[in-house]
Amino acid sequence: MIHGRFQPFHSGHLEYLRGAADRSSEVFVGITNPDPARIKPEPSDPLRHLPESNPFSYVERLLMVEAAAREDLGLEPGRVHVIPFPVNEPELWSAYVPAGATQYLRLFSGWGQAKLARLREAGYEVVVLDEGTDKEVSGADVRAALRGGGDWEALVPEGVARVLRELGCTPAPAAR
Repeated sequence: MIHGRFQPFHSGHLEYLRGAADRSSEVFVGITNPDPARIKPEPSDPLRHLPESNPFSYVERLLMVEAAAREDLGLEPGRVHVIPFPVNEPELWSAYVPAGATQYLRLFSGWGQAKLARLREAGYEVVVLDEGTDKEVSGADVRAALRGGGDWEALVPEGVARVLRELGCTPAPAAR
């Protein structure tokens, strides 16, 4: 299982999904903060709960993940299961996460370290992918490019770019 806010799903997330898919016959993708009313501040990542950090709905993010899995990684739909994952409420995890699911993480921040500790405390097997690598793109980068008319498409998989255009979540093309 991988998890994230995917606000939006970007190229770094694609590598995260690829890493889990390369190691598993099935991958559960947990979309965190699925319910805006239940988002809580996180001391290790003080901006993640803000509305401007969460512009996409659960369904929009689900569509992005499915498009990236299918179109960009060529994964069969039966291999990828997109589910809500209330990351801030460990007491609810057993209602969402399949028993025995291996948790895959990429560690780039204090928030990643906090998730690692929480998942291990809850008894999950955790595999850290790409340990020691640097984060190359962030959701904040993509959101800034979307807001400012920058080259956001270079930061997301092609399937995600298609979904964002179809949903009307992209800025109008600049006049020439």
